[in-house]
Amino acid sequence: MSPTILFTFVIGYFVLLLGVAWYTSRNSNNESFFIGNKSSNWMLVAFGMIGTSLSGVTFVSVPGGVGSGNFFYYQIVLGYLLGYLVIAFVLLPLYYKMNLTSIYTYLEKRFGINAHKAGAFFFILSRTVGATARLYLVISVLQIFIFNKLGIPFYATTLVILLLILLYTFEGGVKTIIYTDTLQTTGMLVGLVVCIIVITKALGTDLGGAWTMMSDKGYTQIFNWDVKSGSFALKHIIGGMFIAIAMTGLDQEMMQKNISVKNLKDSQKNMMTFTAVLMVVNLLFLILGGILYLYAAQNNITVPPDDLFATIALSDTFSGVIGIIFIIALISALFPSVDGAITSLTSCFCIDILGIKKSTDSEKDKKRTRLKVHFTFAAVFFLMVLLFKWIDDKLIIDFILKFAGVTYGPLLGLFAFGILTKRSLNDKLIWVVCIIAPLLALGLDMVSNPAWYEAKLHISLGLQSLSDSIFNGYKIGNELILINGIFTFIGLWFISKKSAAPNIQLHAV
Repeated sequence: MSPTILFTFVIGYFVLLLGVAWYTSRNSNNESFFIGNKSSNWMLVAFGMIGTSLSGVTFVSVPGGVGSGNFFYYQIVLGYLLGYLVIAFVLLPLYYKMNLTSIYTYLEKRFGINAHKAGAFFFILSRTVGATARLYLVISVLQIFIFNKLGIPFYATTLVILLLILLYTFEGGVKTIIYTDTLQTTGMLVGLVVCIIVITKALGTDLGGAWTMMSDKGYTQIFNWDVKSGSFALKHIIGGMFIAIAMTGLDQEMMQKNISVKNLKDSQKNMMTFTAVLMVVNLLFLILGGILYLYAAQNNITVPPDDLFATIALSDTFSGVIGIIFIIALISALFPSVDGAITSLTSCFCIDILGIKKSTDSEKDKKRTRLKVHFTFAAVFFLMVLLFKWIDDKLIIDFILKFAGVTYGPLLGLFAFGILTKRSLNDKLIWVVCIIAPLLALGLDMVSNPAWYEAKLHISLGLQSLSDSIFNGYKIGNELILINGIFTFIGLWFISKKSAAPNIQLHAV
């Protein structure tokens, strides 16, 4: 399909987003930017969060992973369900009880300033790397199929996309994102369903027939009962549970939208509605992956997993309409994760690092500071995307989950220690624990999975014999985040003491 036509639709989509942003950001202030004036509609938040949670990585990498991992990814999704229950009925009541703007303020009230800064730091680190990895993946697809053909270099594509995201987020923040995410989630889901239908018809069958064909290939297998496998069912489910708790419940980007809802009851309805829809949507992405691999086998298509969906959707076999739908759905999947990330990182840095809420500066000066931080994070995103381009990693969802396991572990340990114990911490030693724990977890994972790290780092670590003798073939998977959180919890216990002061605990919900 003509790249010029695709480019025209991309520009038209941006214009629509800017129109929504202009309309929703009128009379906005810092409270609008940070928490939407606590007036967000819970149904819009729930629907928009689908796009934020899935992102362009899910849109590309989850279908691409079916060829080698069947439907094993759905084990993680089942774990998400358990994690979201904890968020709805344990964490959200805490956040609303304390009337938080940044969820990391809880750590300061519970333990002290260093706990607050550590929580904010690990969120900023993890979200920056994760969001830019997602951004890189989608830009790479757009670059291959549109911008390279128009002679536009990769860095220019990245720069323009980030500038456009800045244009519709810098004023309204969360207040605007609630609406733009709803629009973009709609575009993504419509594109997903249409692509499934069109490609299924191209196979010469219906959905029932496609499911039978996928079953014959083994693609529809959900549970893996090989204990030594990295995708062993219990590891994926438990790991998915704690990934959800950490990457949603302890993540300022996701919780920033939840606490923008006016009351706890509506926020909990938002979380459970979001959970139900997410379960269905992830299954649809896996079904799409199976259909894509069936079509690829039928037509002798061999490409890297992350390029499979784009290669088929934009091929000459299909009409131009499916290509346009794919591109719109792809950027609809991209933007909710990137615009929300830049906004939440700005909020976190302003509130948790700079202490803007405690500042005596005028509202105008605070806004000026917030805008500087917002543009700075956009610049950081630009540099990080170029770094990923240089590394050129494939099947990037594996990297994101691994990095999250390392960086969200301290957050998991800090919040768990605060909620489950009544002990106080030696504030000066919190940073020591929060640095040592993830390093220990990372070292353990490297010994367990030396081949994974050797492939990513392109070096020989010489750890295979040690791995065989210690783990006997067992591979640490998504339970890495739990291991990391346990290491942090144990370390915090050693620097803690019984506290006579009142503790911030939860009442029954």
